[in-house]
Amino acid sequence: MITIHLKYEIDVDKLEAFEEYARRWVKLVNRFGGTHHGYFLPSEGDSDIAYALFSFSGLAAYEQYRTDSMTDPQCQAAFDLARETRCIKRYERRFLRPLETPGP
Repeated sequence: MITIHLKYEIDVDKLEAFEEYARRWVKLVNRFGGTHHGYFLPSEGDSDIAYALFSFSGLAAYEQYRTDSMTDPQCQAAFDLARETRCIKRYERRFLRPLETPGP
């Protein structure tokens, strides 16, 4: 399993647009076989930082999702929303793996 951690720097004046972008991607990742763990929006502390976590069974499944998303109309509409509204200033992507622990 691989989990993707995204850290977004967002435009706080365009939070509603970012929320719509996030709602779309939760559904899209799940439709493409991943498990979306959610978006985490600013509350206390930094007002312009948001996070997302989602997992795929492995790197190959994630790469297939990335390839497929480039031609999917709903994915392209989500990318366009972010570009047109400029709700995302920048983002960072990290790949994480869960710690395997032995059973009882």
